[in-house]
Amino acid sequence: MLRRLAFQRWIEVRRVLRGLPQASQSFSTALNYHVDGPDNNPDLPWEFTDANKEKVREILSHYPSNYKQSGVIPLLDLAQRQHGGWLPVSAMNHIAKIIEVPPIRVYEVATFYSMFNRTKVGKYHLLVCGTTPCMIRGSREIEEALLKHLGVKRNEVTKDGLFSVGEMECMGCCVNAPMITVADYSNGSEGYTYNYFEDVTPKRVVEIVEALRRGEKPPRGTQNPSRANSGPEGGNTTLLTEPVAPACRDLDAC
Repeated sequence: MLRRLAFQRWIEVRRVLRGLPQASQSFSTALNYHVDGPDNNPDLPWEFTDANKEKVREILSHYPSNYKQSGVIPLLDLAQRQHGGWLPVSAMNHIAKIIEVPPIRVYEVATFYSMFNRTKVGKYHLLVCGTTPCMIRGSREIEEALLKHLGVKRNEVTKDGLFSVGEMECMGCCVNAPMITVADYSNGSEGYTYNYFEDVTPKRVVEIVEALRRGEKPPRGTQNPSRANSGPEGGNTTLLTEPVAPACRDLDAC
């Protein structure tokens, strides 16, 4: 009886959700449930391009034939690049057939990893690091500058389809905080790039956006000309000379 009531309640909630417009998300990951829409439902046909079918075969060649499911992450990544930066449910269903698993096994992976987008993103998907070091160094101001300049909310796409802004946890370069990364889907799966921009400011991220809009490739890495790699802003205080090789290779004999 309780199980039947719980199932009926679930049906009611799903019916209500289907009738609501899909809202922008507060976090970098998409919702952990699917709502059918005109551009994202299981009835829409989807398959890899001929060029990507070759890549699918190459990916699966790395795994024993009875462990094809191990290729789910690279296959999802390839599908996302092909589909302009996001994964429709029909693409996930197609991958499930390729690796011969129930679709839920693919959904589990796609909803777990934040690198997989299950709603549309811009051709340039701008991700702001939201981890503590970047936040202390002004990542919230970076995000506000991007959202204000583009006239969107987090995870919304600009009307021209070029840009979207999301959040990502630690990008692994805390010494160069704050930083953003740009996932570039403007040239399809063949020309896909994923670049980090470090030591950014609100003014600089707007300049990066406008450079991308013009079709330019702004220099990646640190955006602070006074820094070399990860050195202090005022210049190195140690390791001021070039490293010197030891006099002999056998350290025990030195």
